[in-house]
Amino acid sequence: MNKVLTVFLILMAVGLISYNVTLVDFSDPFQGESTIALIGVLAPLCAIVLLLIYMTSKKIDKKIKED
Repeated sequence: MNKVLTVFLILMAVGLISYNVTLVDFSDPFQGESTIALIGVLAPLCAIVLLLIYMTSKKIDKKIKED
């Protein structure tokens, strides 16, 4: 997976987070559709963390192969 695809996936995850935040009812965030929206916020956050770990591991792998 190249860097462009990884950045694109991160941007898509940020878009999903921003969309799901608009669906959350902040007066009662743990009832009904707001719970689903909160899950929809947490899932892309996890994806972003995994993609950043992947990018970091690729940088470390590249440095190890240079030595």
